Amino acid sequence: MIVGYARVSSSGQSLDIQHEALLEAGCEKVFSEKVSGRSTKDRVELAQALDFVREGDTLVVTRLDRLARSVGDLHRIIEALNEKKVAFRCLNQSGVDTDSSTGRLMLSILGAVAQFENDIRRERQSEGIAKAKAEGRYRGRKASIDPARVKELRETGLGPAAIAREMKIARASVYRALAA
Repeated sequence: MIVGYARVSSSGQSLDIQHEALLEAGCEKVFSEKVSGRSTKDRVELAQALDFVREGDTLVVTRLDRLARSVGDLHRIIEALNEKKVAFRCLNQSGVDTDSSTGRLMLSILGAVAQFENDIRRERQSEGIAKAKAEGRYRGRKASIDPARVKELRETGLGPAAIAREMKIARASVYRALAA
């Protein structure tokens, strides 16, 4: 059986193009989700796809970065597929598969490139934030805790744990607000 996996990072993005490509490639079942690819931990559909595939099946993705963003995650996924004797194929990066030595080499190289691109993007983002902070333009996200309310509750005699429960925040946040 050919099984597809599709992923986009945000709810505003569409899975349609990936679905069409996977169906055109002969996928009989497609697992898809709208979730960040930074980690495999919260990717429920990926876990279900990996659980669903059986010996002799092939897992197909449109692009390698839809499956994994780090070399470590990629190798763990491929190893799990290999243990189940499930093949892997990537549609838009021809030659990336687990059927041949060359395909496995390409898989490793492109996985490393994907992680490199992710690292570069993260560095650029950090540089942009640092520049914006230096220019006084970076404000960060709006405060979600009202320090005045924390202090008000403290003055009524409530302890930090009780304040945290009352405001549905972490106790460490209570301590920070009281120290400010």
